Amino acid sequence: MLRNALEPWHLILIIAVLVLLFGSKKLPDMARGLGRSMRILKAEVKTLKADEPDVTPRPDATPRPEAASRPEAAARY
Repeated sequence: MLRNALEPWHLILIIAVLVLLFGSKKLPDMARGLGRSMRILKAEVKTLKADEPDVTPRPDATPRPEAASRPEAAARY
């Protein structure tokens, strides 16, 4: 159903409606503002990922519950 959601004529129609609604003078300013917002968002996400501690559990840190009940499985870990 959504396989051919945005065909070229859809994009032309969307651009025409945007030009009619906002005018050709406002569109470059809006695009510039959107670009700045995307750059700021990307930078913030990057800093948040850098600030997060590594929360992945190490396999040697704690034994698995099923490994504790089976001695042969506990020997592997």
